[in-house]
Amino acid sequence: MPGTRRVLGPAKPDPSAGHDEVQRGCAVTMKLDEARELVARANRMIANEGVLDAFGHVTMRHPTDPKRYLMSRSRAPELVQPDDILEFTLDSQPVKPTDVRLYGERVIHGGIYQARPDVNAVCHHHAPSILPFCISGMDLKPVYHLGATLGEKVPFWDSRDEFGDTTLIVAKPEEGASLARALGPNWIVLMRRHGATVAGVTLEELTFRTIYTARNAALQIQAHSLGYVSPLSAAETRLAGEYNLRPGPVARAWEYWNVRLDKAEGNWAGQKARAVATKKRQPKRKTKRRR
Repeated sequence: MPGTRRVLGPAKPDPSAGHDEVQRGCAVTMKLDEARELVARANRMIANEGVLDAFGHVTMRHPTDPKRYLMSRSRAPELVQPDDILEFTLDSQPVKPTDVRLYGERVIHGGIYQARPDVNAVCHHHAPSILPFCISGMDLKPVYHLGATLGEKVPFWDSRDEFGDTTLIVAKPEEGASLARALGPNWIVLMRRHGATVAGVTLEELTFRTIYTARNAALQIQAHSLGYVSPLSAAETRLAGEYNLRPGPVARAWEYWNVRLDKAEGNWAGQKARAVATKKRQPKRKTKRRR
């Protein structure tokens, strides 16, 4: 995702620059605007699928500067808009001074981006299906093919181990670094008595993994009520995970969740077209002419 040219923020035309230089600067600006739109939509999409609620957050590494990432100001994910998206350093400090309220757990994201150059998107959530595992300490395992994006191991992180009694909010840089170490080379880490943090190579992959791992958790709990649970083998997890994270399946799911979001927000073009067509088909009511 990171680009080769690092022009930070909106590029302003330089009178002394050549035409090609100005064009490249404008292209970077458009790319950043597109990234803000994608981060905002990902927040709302994952909320629309019931994984995020009033709390939690989705971020993406800056499209042209890998030493920065994009994150919304503090607000419920379902409400996030492109104008809410700000730039942060990997130390989780805003690039530009701001008076708006910021998320307190930014270091979750900054810590992972520092530790994992291969990660370009992160989601922290408290999905109801995930929390029973965080509370009980029971291992979360892939129990169906789409759940294979969990990976072969889902580690736990317990803030008590290093920090004792806390608010459970991951707000200090050392706490974020500790969580990143617990994640290690894996793609999801469960936070005891708190929630989950998920990573992805792309924002689309992250969205896929976040939604389907939460559904996998719900299915695992339901299956336990029936008796023995037979999870995927290590080889099945690896093969199914690779298969489902190909561009085709990820794009198909991304399109599906986009349309579901548009429908929920009343912006789906197909819905509007049908409404217009229905209106045209309705017979006109005849009115009696007054004499």
